[in-house]
Amino acid sequence: MTDQVVPPPERAPAIDVVICTHNRPDLLRVAVDAVLAQDYAGKVTVVVVFDRSEPDLSLERHDPARRVLVVTNTRTGGLAGARNSGVLAGGSPLVAFCDDDDAWEPDKLTRQVRRLLYTGALTCVTGIRIQYGDHSSVRLARADEMTLERLVRRRVMPAHPSSVLVRREALLGPIGLVDEHIPGSYAEDYDWILRAALAGDICVVEEPLVRVMWGQSLFSGRWRTIIEALDYMVDKFPQFQADRGALARIRGQQAFGHAALGERRRSLGKVWETMRLNPAEPRAWVALPVAVGLVKADTVMGALHRRGHGI
Repeated sequence: MTDQVVPPPERAPAIDVVICTHNRPDLLRVAVDAVLAQDYAGKVTVVVVFDRSEPDLSLERHDPARRVLVVTNTRTGGLAGARNSGVLAGGSPLVAFCDDDDAWEPDKLTRQVRRLLYTGALTCVTGIRIQYGDHSSVRLARADEMTLERLVRRRVMPAHPSSVLVRREALLGPIGLVDEHIPGSYAEDYDWILRAALAGDICVVEEPLVRVMWGQSLFSGRWRTIIEALDYMVDKFPQFQADRGALARIRGQQAFGHAALGERRRSLGKVWETMRLNPAEPRAWVALPVAVGLVKADTVMGALHRRGHGI
């Protein structure tokens, strides 16, 4: 099989697409419709997981080729438990994730399956198109970025959870389910992609096949949770302690978080730690004016988002 061949419908692997949601019905329907509109030849089951909210059974669809299953989160409350509930509710050999505020291009699954089968990789990701208000930007992942060393050093933003396609046997085996112990489920996708890189190859379709809506995130402004989750990640992965640049990036993010919370002393302490680890780490220099009150955190985040970047 070449990278240009798609298996016929009777041989195309079935795919479960897990979409977790919490009180965003309009955005959810856009996400579901984009999955149902995929030009993929095989069967696709959309598993919509309602997390701490009333399930909308009107979404259910019983077409064997494009089924929609509505379930509730039966595990830990939050995104991590909801993702796992969706995975375990299905049984297809391939699993994809999509956030409820994102949407796929029609050929996403076709191109990903083609690439996954050709390479033999366990996981496949694509690039993304970020929409923030009237601003749009494209972020592409490259195959040489999808190694553990590179992912620890730099969070490859285009390797977004809504772009992930993974073999179920790897997801339930060497990679493992989403970590439900991460504070607030923040960075659960980063934790998972690091474990995916540890387990095997991650292939890439270097095209923006996912439309990501920024400004809708449920984590927006939850800086305390973000700070705690980043500490959890550093404790879990020794690779961060072994890479001064990677650890500086994390501490710089925490410096900004403390600054956004108005915790000047803690922020300046993290700024100093970041600079000692890596004086060139830009997050320290971004956090510093916020910590001393020269600029508001929201102003900085807005400017970054318009360029398709986060902190």
